[in-house]
Amino acid sequence: MRRAILAALAGGVLLTGAACESDANTSEIAAPAAVTASAAPATTEPAPDYSADTEKVCGRLDKVFSAALGDFGTEMGKMIAHKEAKQTDEAKKAEKAAAAELKSVGTQIRKETESAENPELKEAGDASATKIEKSAKNRDYIEKIKSTKDLDKTLKTQLAEWLSPVAGYCPTN
Repeated sequence: MRRAILAALAGGVLLTGAACESDANTSEIAAPAAVTASAAPATTEPAPDYSADTEKVCGRLDKVFSAALGDFGTEMGKMIAHKEAKQTDEAKKAEKAAAAELKSVGTQIRKETESAENPELKEAGDASATKIEKSAKNRDYIEKIKSTKDLDKTLKTQLAEWLSPVAGYCPTN
């Protein structure tokens, strides 16, 4: 039964993450800054087309978000189950494991975007990775989570913050 509870909690965490990604209001997510015309003379060369490469990078990022954030969600589900069962030591272990998974997500985002042809997408990937890695170190928001209800509220906000830099380049489906 305990495994069933953990699986249900982890499933809820995964659904929460997927819902946050698919329900994101793009007007609330930071989009890349528009390029403004300068006083310099116009060039005859067309702007580089990064769309094919960006699509590939975003496809790889989507896999990172699905798999790695899913692993983070699983550990969060375990942490909640242990907290509810008053198993403090096990809850702390799951919290550390969740933070490690989160750090891994940041590393993977950085890896997948560092080879992007679009320099702005590279910067966005670095910004998202930095936000996630910072959250993996400062786990105050994790420690406040005591139930799945807390998790839903907290993670929705966190996911939007973490992923907003790349969201302007990688549209959610």
